[in-house]
Amino acid sequence: MQARVGLLVIDLLIPGATTLKDKRQVVRSLLDRAAARFNVSVAEIDHLERHGRATLAFTCVGKDVARVRRVLEAVRQLAEGEPRAELVEASVELF
Repeated sequence: MQARVGLLVIDLLIPGATTLKDKRQVVRSLLDRAAARFNVSVAEIDHLERHGRATLAFTCVGKDVARVRRVLEAVRQLAEGEPRAELVEASVELF
């Protein structure tokens, strides 16, 4: 049996964040909601010390590529719907 792994990387602008605390509230909320709703692993991977920017990674493992793709698309839509952030770029890789 083969496992399929998907990686979604998103780049966000957080225009209302004037401090790292402001930024982390938005990022933590998004990461927690994605992990709880979609059972994905999550991490902030870049722009850790910049107030208005975040790069986040989400991974999903499943037995078929279609399901992995659907889950990551749902996560992308969740991020896109976050009113406190603007989705700049999103990329998906499947392994």
